[in-house]
Amino acid sequence: FDMMLGFVGLAGVGKSSVELVKLSVCKGRVSRARSYNAAVSYKSRLLTSVSVTTPRMAADLSDSKNGQYDYDLFVIGAGSGGVRASRIAAGYGAKVAVTEERYLGGTCVNVGCVPKKLFVYGSHYGHVVEESRNFGWDVETPKLNWNRLIENKNKEIERLNGVYRNIMQNANVEIINGRGELVDEHTVKVGSKQYTADKILIAVGSWPNMPKVQGIEHAISSNEFFFLPELPKRTLIVGGGYIAVEFAGLLNGFGSKVTLVQRGENILRGFDNDVRSFISSQMTAQGINFQFGVTLSKIDKVQTDKEEHYQVELTDGSSVDVDCVICATGRVPKTAGLGLDKAGVKVGSKGEIMVNEFSQTNVPNVFAVGDVTNRMNLTPVALAEGHCFADTEFGGKQRSLDYENIPTAVFAQPAIGTCGLTQEEAEEKYGKENIVIYKSDFRPLKQTIAMGTERTFLKLIVEKSSDRVVGCHIVEPSAGEIIQLVGVAMKAGATKADFDSTIGVHPTAAEELVTMRTPST
Repeated sequence: FDMMLGFVGLAGVGKSSVELVKLSVCKGRVSRARSYNAAVSYKSRLLTSVSVTTPRMAADLSDSKNGQYDYDLFVIGAGSGGVRASRIAAGYGAKVAVTEERYLGGTCVNVGCVPKKLFVYGSHYGHVVEESRNFGWDVETPKLNWNRLIENKNKEIERLNGVYRNIMQNANVEIINGRGELVDEHTVKVGSKQYTADKILIAVGSWPNMPKVQGIEHAISSNEFFFLPELPKRTLIVGGGYIAVEFAGLLNGFGSKVTLVQRGENILRGFDNDVRSFISSQMTAQGINFQFGVTLSKIDKVQTDKEEHYQVELTDGSSVDVDCVICATGRVPKTAGLGLDKAGVKVGSKGEIMVNEFSQTNVPNVFAVGDVTNRMNLTPVALAEGHCFADTEFGGKQRSLDYENIPTAVFAQPAIGTCGLTQEEAEEKYGKENIVIYKSDFRPLKQTIAMGTERTFLKLIVEKSSDRVVGCHIVEPSAGEIIQLVGVAMKAGATKADFDSTIGVHPTAAEELVTMRTPST
């Protein structure tokens, strides 16, 4: 979201007096310029000398009636990727419309990254007060007002919805309320109306996947969590991915008694194994109860004179009584009912839209970005995919996203920052004998007085022959901030020697990244 705000001023990009009259040729077919109702057609500013490294399919624009459509671009979904693509395309002069059936900003702004991070912030204050006593502060034990938190969160989300609306309106993007459904490769139906477009972009994101067990109607997903009327005293979280881990940490911080059940042997499958072991031990020390090798079997609602709660039966035959069951058991592309079959768009086994490196489907004028493609499901990635799409299709700058060395964070407690390969991936790619591992696990300075259980972990993975850092993993409260700049260094091809020659900032946890000299055994 911060990245998006940084580009607000680009809505007018490309208003040059230069008129290009050449035709652009792709894969042997001429894409003919057309006149639309946009103030200045993007087609008149197409660059004709783009260096093409990977051939793209050319949409057959000549098959439409009179060669004209209602819009140059019609976007289904006003989440991160859809908004970015529509705004950039409009900045190039395209006539653009976006349809959205729920809320502007998509999952991230409304029921994902933004409210999650606000709740993470809020969950810290209780233990910060406890820690402050050892630093000399005499503070009364704080009392949580959950309703006030929800109200303030809602106000901020409403503000951001307005920001998204203004961004699109200022870029002359038309906003159409409702669910978009493909009628054919150039037509989208919204309600009772149909709209035609030269190009269609699908950016509808993903949706929580709920287990199919008896009583699942009593459970909630991450969508509903942010609107709970009160903080549950006892919470069962089902799943072991980053959403489950983040929710477990923040709920525990707010004072809920948390049990997390995961059918695997550990949390965060796909992350570096050292990181997985370290964060699970940290969360256990904070009082979170993990039960591995089991999952949800049945949920029964229990009503007594004093309270209402849920009795949850697990697959090992045991049961647990809780006040709230949250299923964080993955997300699936939200493609059901989109009419993809009517347009002939191919989907994968999980319902994801299949695309090439330019986010183009098998139907040449239909594209898709973000979680609906199930590539790398991160908000900044969806933003970048949307931007690359708009540059390529409307700006004459053929761009595709490089998915290597994308930094990301899990806002667990403490947070996780990771970029590049895990040790397991590096060993598979280069061979165990061709990588060097550097690790540091220590008690941070703050905890020498705070006397908490929190520890810090850092790990670098280096490829021997080039000395290049191919993986970095951090578990530390500021890991998200640190890994962003590590990502810049790794994208630039930084070597271990580059890290070693950098002077550390003292006293910080991050200085360990430039002072680790002895390989781990």
